[in-house]
Amino acid sequence: YTIQAALGSRYIKRFIVSTDDKEIAEISNKWGADVPYLRPPDLATDTTKAITVVKHALLEMEKIDNKEYSVIVYLEPPAPFKTSEDIDASIKLFFKHNPASVVSVNEANQFHPILMKKIVDNRLKPIWKNEPEGVPRQMYKPTNYMRNGAVYILKKENILNNIFYGDPILPYIMPDDRSICIDSMLDWYTAEAMIRSKTEEKQDL
Repeated sequence: YTIQAALGSRYIKRFIVSTDDKEIAEISNKWGADVPYLRPPDLATDTTKAITVVKHALLEMEKIDNKEYSVIVYLEPPAPFKTSEDIDASIKLFFKHNPASVVSVNEANQFHPILMKKIVDNRLKPIWKNEPEGVPRQMYKPTNYMRNGAVYILKKENILNNIFYGDPILPYIMPDDRSICIDSMLDWYTAEAMIRSKTEEKQDL
């Protein structure tokens, strides 16, 4: 799904998939993506940081293509519902304002900081401040946003200095239905249900 969205972008001129897995590489090629190298195993662990993968990809591609890339569009596969329009809007936002980075987010009032608690002496205590009683979550202020893992627009100079986001960071706000990021089996089942629903809607048209 991420490959299809990326290939539909009006602005991405060079698109690659970074992976250490031959099966993923074959599937990526099948769907039209280029896999010009296999990522080293030490950069494909559960604890590997995104910046190390992006930095490795940047340096490898500059060598392979014999050219420099000043802006990196980083698209994480676990966010399958991003669209080509989301990618392009994020890129346009980046070039319009020239921030350190653009990061896609969605409203996440169900994860508002005021809901977060800690346990002290077997008692719930607020991490941030006391939660008002009887107030619907959607009315908590300030409005809460969280990264949805869909789109990141990054600067080469920051990546080379081991800085992922930099400052300032501009948000690209996406709706909830395009912001599912698969981090658990519950997320997986939710994404499957949404894909099934979208497929049935198309068949009914």
